[in-house]
Amino acid sequence: MSHQKAIQTTWISIAGNILLAVVKWITGYFGNSYALIADAIESTTDIFSSLLVLLGLKYASRPADKNHPYGHGRVEPLVTFLVVGILVASATLIAVESIRNIMTPHQTPESYTLIVLAVIIIFKELFFRFVKKRNSQINSTALKADAWHHRSDAITSLAAFIGIAIAIFMGKGFEAADDWAALVAAGFIFYNSYLIFRPALGEIMDEHLYEDVVEDIRKVAGKVEGVIDTEKCYVRKTGINFLVDLHITVSSHISVKAGHQIAHHLKDVLIKHNPLIADVLIHVEPDEHV
Repeated sequence: MSHQKAIQTTWISIAGNILLAVVKWITGYFGNSYALIADAIESTTDIFSSLLVLLGLKYASRPADKNHPYGHGRVEPLVTFLVVGILVASATLIAVESIRNIMTPHQTPESYTLIVLAVIIIFKELFFRFVKKRNSQINSTALKADAWHHRSDAITSLAAFIGIAIAIFMGKGFEAADDWAALVAAGFIFYNSYLIFRPALGEIMDEHLYEDVVEDIRKVAGKVEGVIDTEKCYVRKTGINFLVDLHITVSSHISVKAGHQIAHHLKDVLIKHNPLIADVLIHVEPDEHV
């Protein structure tokens, strides 16, 4: 169900990006604004990156099989790396063209480009909040990257708005403000690329990033009959799901069968409590003090 919601959200992102890219290309070309064209380039790359996210989500939703006993979720951070690569490439292109245009005299942008940009900024910020809210229920690395695409698009549009406003209202001699705005936007895209890349790298490297999930697991385990305490607890993420390794202590006076039953019951309780937990591997330790 979570994967279906993620896929639905991504389709909405793709439709929105297509519409905005078309509007930006047309307005930027006829409105003499390279900042808006740079924004259109960013939106166009968003379309391709959203398609990558969609493919990643669909592949990640496949169940575990013989060759992939832990499922296919790790494809999500790999897709995120591709998305980051696209972002960096588009930012580089925008930066190079901005510098070239700064050194080349050109016309002042048309004033109506400001109206278009104002609408786009509001639209993209709403999209960012929508996708981020959806992802708070799903916890997908790839969908998080898609959300930040919308925020970076809103930022580049805001930079374009400021640059065009300066070029229009300050008049002759300030035509290049539009191109400086595009250059600043490229810097924001580079920075957002890092923000997207870092958690995906942590996921691939099984970095300890889920202390809140660990604390919740310990709290739930402590309420299960027969569990005296919890020791080691490791959580790693695969796709939108968590895999848990947990050490618990039980009385040393009970049978192996009883300890096994406690572990199985705890596993069922944890998965029911948090549907994002796909599997729990529990190691049972005897408590010599009981």
